[in-house]
Amino acid sequence: MIKSNHFLIEKEVPWEVAAEGITRQIMGFDATMMMVKVKFEKGAIGYEHQHFHTQSSYVVSGKFEVILNGEKRILEAGDGFYAEPNTLHGAFCIEEGVLIDVFSPMREDFIAP
Repeated sequence: MIKSNHFLIEKEVPWEVAAEGITRQIMGFDATMMMVKVKFEKGAIGYEHQHFHTQSSYVVSGKFEVILNGEKRILEAGDGFYAEPNTLHGAFCIEEGVLIDVFSPMREDFIAP
């Protein structure tokens, strides 16, 4: 079974470019779940998309306009959102920040060679 190391040290885990102004760091996974730290530069856009994974996201820092099934909300540090499978969602970064995304099952597309 594919899975991450048990301990993940921030300075040892590589950052990957996810999109313009967005980088991600995979902070643990197995076949059933994955946790990803995502850095957004101000103005970066996580374009609306959907996937079969359940997703729960936590705002560590910054300010984001999140759209979920057509409803827009401004989220700041301490806030979060939950997206059921196949729910259209996206985010616009108002103030530079970090999200923690948790997916179930894991995002195989994030670890593809």
